Amino acid sequence: MWKKYRTVVEILQAIILTGLPFLTINGESAFRFDIEKLKLYFFGSAIWIREFYLILAATLFFLLLIIFVTVIFGRIWCGWLCPQTVLLDLSETIARLFGRKNARTIRNLLLVPFSGLVSFTIICYFVPPAETIKTLFVSTTVTAFFIVLTVLIYLELTVLGRKFCVSICPYAMLQNALFDKDTLVIEYDSLRDNTCMKCDACVRACPVNIDIKQGLSPRCIACAECIDACRIMCEPRNIPPFPNYRGSIIRLKTLWLGGATAVAALTLLLMIWSRPPVDFIVTRDAEALVKNLNRYSYSIYNNSGEAVILELSSPDHVILIGEHSLILKPFSSLHGKILVKSTDRRDRVMLRLSGNNISINKEIGFL
Repeated sequence: MWKKYRTVVEILQAIILTGLPFLTINGESAFRFDIEKLKLYFFGSAIWIREFYLILAATLFFLLLIIFVTVIFGRIWCGWLCPQTVLLDLSETIARLFGRKNARTIRNLLLVPFSGLVSFTIICYFVPPAETIKTLFVSTTVTAFFIVLTVLIYLELTVLGRKFCVSICPYAMLQNALFDKDTLVIEYDSLRDNTCMKCDACVRACPVNIDIKQGLSPRCIACAECIDACRIMCEPRNIPPFPNYRGSIIRLKTLWLGGATAVAALTLLLMIWSRPPVDFIVTRDAEALVKNLNRYSYSIYNNSGEAVILELSSPDHVILIGEHSLILKPFSSLHGKILVKSTDRRDRVMLRLSGNNISINKEIGFL
């Protein structure tokens, strides 16, 4: 029964998405975006908003991944992995344990704590989980976000529900444009139609209320509920179910689309992990000072999970006026200014940042 496999996949997905903010690497969440400092914690590394090239690379990877999954596996995301589908399926599965008579009412009651859990998890992707727990009903901002998100999620699940999948969801519309003749879909075996009992068990089981016997429908979310319902009716007759998955997964398009997606993923990972542990950016201030005295603004970004002690110096034997010894906490940044005074006329000057096996030289203009 496909339902068993879907339940396992949905539970695993729920555990991963809910637990990811609580998984810590180098003292920070494995995956969390810090709104205040505009940086993304990504599995032991920090990606700053200024690193736009990484955002572009990540966008390219996700676009290729979406195209690959959709072209090859059809609406597998909608029926197996979409958080909305997971929440509705799990709540309905639990509700049925109490009997079918009040299943809808119990499902709606179960969706209240589920919506709260989802709201809490979403906040934890932006605010450290420990801080979220402490301020959930203390901070006005966090409490307001939690309540509003919970209400919106609950209303979306109970009022729109599966209607969202077939009428509003933009991804559903995109999928229909990417399908080809070999895409994995659920199709009714019309060649055996004369042996079908026309019990309509498949119709009653469909969460989006389509009749699979009428042919392929763009509203189908490939959840396989119709296959399971038909199998129950067909097993006593020792015949296979009439609706079933149809398509070709292993084909030429799978290889080149999958290969392109894998290359994009590998490139993105290499770009992230090959970044230097510390970035050093220096710019000369435009305002004029006395002769042979320039002021520079610098920014230092610690991309690693370790604190670093750095020394700012110059191999050009110029005089540096300002703080020389700098300490950066893990995944932190430091912004400051320093004066550079030279005893002779020169066009360029070199600033060096060193320490913790780090040595970065920056040549900048001098007037």
